[in-house]
Order: sequence, then structure tokens, then C-alpha cells
Amino acid sequence: MSLRKFLTSKTFFIQLAIAIGIIIVLVFAMMKWLSVTTNHGEEITVPNLSKLSVELAEEKLAALDLEYVLLDTTEYQNEFPKFSVVKQDPIAGSKVKQGRKIYININSDSYRDIVMPDLIEQTLRQAEPTLRALGLELGSKTYKPYLGKDMVLEMRYKGKLLKAGDKIPKASKIDLVLGDGKVGFEEEQEEVIPTDNLDEEF
Repeated sequence: MSLRKFLTSKTFFIQLAIAIGIIIVLVFAMMKWLSVTTNHGEEITVPNLSKLSVELAEEKLAALDLEYVLLDTTEYQNEFPKFSVVKQDPIAGSKVKQGRKIYININSDSYRDIVMPDLIEQTLRQAEPTLRALGLELGSKTYKPYLGKDMVLEMRYKGKLLKAGDKIPKASKIDLVLGDGKVGFEEEQEEVIPTDNLDEEF
């Protein structure tokens, strides 16, 4: 049979239909396989891990077939428990696929140390913003006799006398001893030299 007759024969069209059918079945099977392996259309809602310990966060993610990656510890934040999750990426409520990694940052266990500045002989108005800028808090204020009103005379932390350069935890309360500006000056007693009325001798 010549090629021309074969291409126009019933046998050719039957074989062509079979081939097209096989291709369609293969394409459908491939699409189905890709859908299963990539979880197409199946999304998981990322849970809220805030304030959870690493262990509890891991359990919560594992139950959803998600994983976690610990990135780093952050500076201590007192509104979060120690070593609890402070930040996560993706954020809670995001839609992700099965097996997705959730990146977390956890809270440190304590504040970092601050180097105490030299506030001696500064005014309270100067000292207070300096403390706040460093993450410290102004504690109690006591006064003692001194010429300069509100002049810093001593710096204390939990009763301990501080000096510039000492290290203390961030967010500590610094107590200040200030001058009351009420020191008076003792009046100098003028030395009076008594003079006798001497009769002039002529």
C-alpha cells in the first residue's frame, strides 16, 4: 500500500485516534501527578506562634506538616516570656503549602548591659533625657544641701553608688541624689579691732 493510500485509509485514522487518546491520557495523568506533588490548591493557614516556646511552636507547626527555622534571638522584651517567639515569617494567617519553612526569632532571657554615662554635675533636665535615650529609667530623686539646684551629685542603682563606665542592665531605674539649692553662706564675721582713745601728747 502506498503512503498516500495509507494516510487516507480507515486504519490510519483509527491509529491516529488511538495515539491522540493516549496523549490525552498521559497529559491528564501528568497534570494529576503535578497537582499531588505540589499540593496544588491545598493551602495551610500559618498559625500564630507569638509568645510560644520553641518546643510548643515546633509541635504546632509539625501538626500542620510545617517546619521552623530559628533565625536569631532578639533584644529582651519584657512583654514576651523568655525564649518565646517574638517574630515569625510568614506572619500568622498567611497561606502556605505543605512543608513550608516558618522562620522565627525568639526573645532573649535578659536585657543587654548599658554603660553608665557621667551625669555628675549635670542638671536633672539634662540627665533625664540622657537616661531615657540609653534605655534607662529615672528612679527616685532625693535631695541634699548643695548650692546648685537639681544638680546631680550621686547616681545609684538598687542602693549601690554608681560611677561613669559601670555596666547595668537596660531598663534599670537609676536613682539620683540632687542638690536642693538651699545652701546658705555663713556671714563672715568682720574682725573688729578695738581702738583706744589715746590722748595726744602735745
